[in-house]
Amino acid sequence: MSGIRFLGTVLLAALAVPVQAQIPSSVVQSEKHRFRVVTLTTGLAHPWSVAFLPDGRMLVTEREGRLRLIGTDLKLHPQAIEGLPAVVAQGQGGLFDVVLHPDYSRNGWIYWAYNAPGPGGWGTALARGQLQGLRMTNVRVLFSMSPKTRGGQHFGGRIVFDRQGMVYLTLGDRGEKDRAQALDDHAGSVIRLHDDGRVPQDNPYVGRPGARPEKWTMGNRNIQGAAMHPQTGVLWAHEHGPQGGDELNLMHAGRNYGWPVVTHGVNYGSGTRIGEGQSKAGMEQPLYVWTPSIAPSGMSFVAGDRFPNWRGDLLMGALRGQMLLRLVLDGDKVVREERLLQGQAGRLRDVRVGPDGLVYLLNDDAEGALLRLEPAGP
Repeated sequence: MSGIRFLGTVLLAALAVPVQAQIPSSVVQSEKHRFRVVTLTTGLAHPWSVAFLPDGRMLVTEREGRLRLIGTDLKLHPQAIEGLPAVVAQGQGGLFDVVLHPDYSRNGWIYWAYNAPGPGGWGTALARGQLQGLRMTNVRVLFSMSPKTRGGQHFGGRIVFDRQGMVYLTLGDRGEKDRAQALDDHAGSVIRLHDDGRVPQDNPYVGRPGARPEKWTMGNRNIQGAAMHPQTGVLWAHEHGPQGGDELNLMHAGRNYGWPVVTHGVNYGSGTRIGEGQSKAGMEQPLYVWTPSIAPSGMSFVAGDRFPNWRGDLLMGALRGQMLLRLVLDGDKVVREERLLQGQAGRLRDVRVGPDGLVYLLNDDAEGALLRLEPAGP
């Protein structure tokens, strides 16, 4: 099918078993850069996301529900930050993304996504607060998905701001695939809000009877990586397929991304077709597809001068694939993929380009680590 690139042909059913990372200490030679992988901080329990405070400190979420502070000396503070709403650590659910407001230096707002309890079970929510010492203050829940259920799968949980200051939150289908095609259900979508939680009146489903006005897209299975393109301002996101068919998509208001009506994956175990096939009129086709699945995670566009030969590329972690991917872009097309650190740094949960232009990685392990890629000369 034109415009889509497939990697591999064999579909694998089982997820890879997490292993303790064998983090390389020597120089890694990639196609465009030589770099070292430096371990900055250890002792993190299944870390999910990292955010950079202006004073050089860092915030890291742990899936079990703790928000941790790493000092300028790169030491992990022994006490978790207090004041967050209750987090349900169930299955894949827990504390997810953490990001700073684009105007953080003025307003001090910090946003986080988490699995929140409520009537009928739990589901992904968005909150914000202001950090005072080791306590989050002025905390307010801006959004909480509905309906809530008791499953342990597919929470989404990535947060992205656009140039206008709107905030986007990704939601999974909660393991109940038909919910992704229901306009009266938040599951399986990207939602869009003002930074204070108000619903923008130009959201695509505002005013439609029975539709959830926060919804901005629909037909998404489980988006665990999202980033705004630095030049175009378009939201790029990937989502996990079932057995095969992980997707990279360009996200646009009111679009239907097809799950579970169309997919490039198949049913686990049986390998039988899901839905109606791989395409249908009125449903979006992915920009790029991985088969077999790699279980993509956090992603970030490369900017700055520390890795000039990667500038404009898209870096992405992989959980099942246990690697860092570098996608070379030509406009809205992926023209090349380079696989780095395969099996050497464990299940990579988050990938961020820091304010210093260096690349930061989080290793999803019971004894997880914050890693940094540093240039190693020509």
